[in-house]
Amino acid sequence: MANTTRASKSTKLMERPMPRMTRTIFAALIFASAAAISMPGAAADKKASAIFAGGCFWCVESDFDKVPGVVSTTSGYIGGSAKTANYKTITSRPTGHYEAVRIVYDPDKVSYRRLLNVFWRSVDPTDAGGQFCDRGHSYKTAVFVKNEDQRKIALGTKKKAEETLGKKIVTKIQTAGPFYKAENYHQDYYKRNPVRYKVYRYGCGRDQKIRSLWGQEAHAGIKH
Repeated sequence: MANTTRASKSTKLMERPMPRMTRTIFAALIFASAAAISMPGAAADKKASAIFAGGCFWCVESDFDKVPGVVSTTSGYIGGSAKTANYKTITSRPTGHYEAVRIVYDPDKVSYRRLLNVFWRSVDPTDAGGQFCDRGHSYKTAVFVKNEDQRKIALGTKKKAEETLGKKIVTKIQTAGPFYKAENYHQDYYKRNPVRYKVYRYGCGRDQKIRSLWGQEAHAGIKH
């Protein structure tokens, strides 16, 4: 009988409406918990991306992996169709593609403007025929923008880079189309084949030309 009475009292207590202040506190706790759960997704949404063509994508990937605030880099092709977006076809005949790198970055740590300033100083933007020892359309420099804000920033940094160099920059600012990820063996090539990569980069004269062109500003923003 005693147990039945306690159970009855407990049920009645649970059925009582919460005081207004208690309800407010309870609702606040639920909101705070939901916000905490959603924070990882919100942080992921803050990631942004840039697409630059700077000649050999192995080298561009290697350079931007050393820029603080960059989350990831992916080598790929842009400017042509999906059907011809492969290394064998691109290097054997004109397809309209550029070798490019998609750079995912944290805008709280590095800005799009900063990435562009690094880009200009890590390539030869005065070369209209390719980059260094690599010749042809697929090795030309270009900046692929996703919106008008990126276009405005890209054009502004290009103008300032021209003023710094005292030379005309031929790099085109283009609207980004589909980006096609390159074959797996091209991804992180400089890490997986460090000796071959270093031999190629040195033999191609990339760093020598950049230092000759940019002087003390060469490779600015890249941590070696």
